[in-house]
Amino acid sequence: MDIQHIEIETEGHHSSIYIGESVTNFSRYVPANKTIIITDNNIFTHYGHIFEGYPVIVIGTGENQKNLQTIDIILDKMVSFEADRSWFVLGVGGGVVSDMAGFAASIFMRGIRFGFVSTTLLSQVDASVGGKNGVNHKGLKNMIGTFNQPDFVICDHTMLATLNRREFVGGFAEIIKHGAIKSIIHFIDVENNIDAALNGQDEVIHKLISDSVKIKAGVVTRDEKEQGERRTLNFGHTLGHSIEKLTGLHHGEAVAIGMVLEAKISVVKGYLDVNESDRLIALLLKMGLPIESPIALPELIKTMHHDKKRDGDSIHFVFLKALGNAIHEKITFAELDKLVYDLC
Repeated sequence: MDIQHIEIETEGHHSSIYIGESVTNFSRYVPANKTIIITDNNIFTHYGHIFEGYPVIVIGTGENQKNLQTIDIILDKMVSFEADRSWFVLGVGGGVVSDMAGFAASIFMRGIRFGFVSTTLLSQVDASVGGKNGVNHKGLKNMIGTFNQPDFVICDHTMLATLNRREFVGGFAEIIKHGAIKSIIHFIDVENNIDAALNGQDEVIHKLISDSVKIKAGVVTRDEKEQGERRTLNFGHTLGHSIEKLTGLHHGEAVAIGMVLEAKISVVKGYLDVNESDRLIALLLKMGLPIESPIALPELIKTMHHDKKRDGDSIHFVFLKALGNAIHEKITFAELDKLVYDLC
C-alpha cells in the first residue's frame, strides 16, 4: 500500500504526515546519535527492540501520567543524556505520549525539534496532528501547553493491531467528528464502511485515516493558533472534556457523548434538523460508541466554567448547521443554560 504524504504549512514551520509508513523506518527521519525516544510501557514491551542504540525514556500509561511531574522526570532524563539544542525528540505512542513528548521538546532549552510515531487510531487522526502539546493540571485537561508543530508524524496502521477493542473503537469518534464538522462525503464513507472499519480492513482504515488527517491538516494550515476555524475541531470536546474528567471514560467515548449532546443543543438552537442529529447518533451507535451521558447535563455545564475555551462569562461553542457543516460561536453561560434547560 502506498504511503500517503500530507503537509501542514504554518507560519515558519513545515510538518509532514506519513500515513502507511512503517515504524521500523523511523531512523530515516531522525538525526543519528542525537535522538531521544519517549514512549510508554506498553509500546516499549511490543516494540522496544527496534529502539536499540537510542536513549529511551519510558513513562507509564494513561491520562493520569499527563502532568508536570512526569514532564519533570522526562527533562531530568534528557539532561542526564547530555542533550543539547541540536538533539531531536521522537515520541512513540498514543495521544498522551505525543502531548508529553511535544511539550517536553518545546520547553527544553527553549525548544528543540521533535516528531512522532503515532500508535493509536485516536492519535493518528487527532492528537499527534496539529501541533497542540500539553499536560493536564489538577484534573483540568490540557491547561498547560504550547502550539508547536512536529517535524513529522508517522502513522503506521499495522500498529493498531496491538490495541484492545475499546481503544480501537474509541478512535472512530474523532474520524466521525471530522466528517460531521467538515465533510458529508467523509461521513458517508464511514457509514458505508462500518463493518470493514471495525474489522480493521487495511484499505478502509488507510483511507479513513488519510481523509481525516487531510481534513484536520487543512484546518490547521488555515488557523494554527485556534483563532477561528480551528475551534470547530472542538465539536464534541466542550462537553466531552467535562465527561472525561468526571467519569474517567476514555477520550473517544467522552467525545462521542459530547457530540450527541452538542448536536442536540444545535437542534434546540434551531441550527440543525433533528433528522441530522439522529443520523449522527445512529452512526455512533453502530460503531459501538456510547451516546448517553452518565452525568446530568447541568452538572457538565458547571464543569465547563474551568474549560480553556472559556472567555469571561462566555464560552466558545461549536454548533452543527448540518452534517459536514459546523460553526463556532461565543455564547454566554446564561444562554447555554437556557438551551440546556429547553433540551432537558
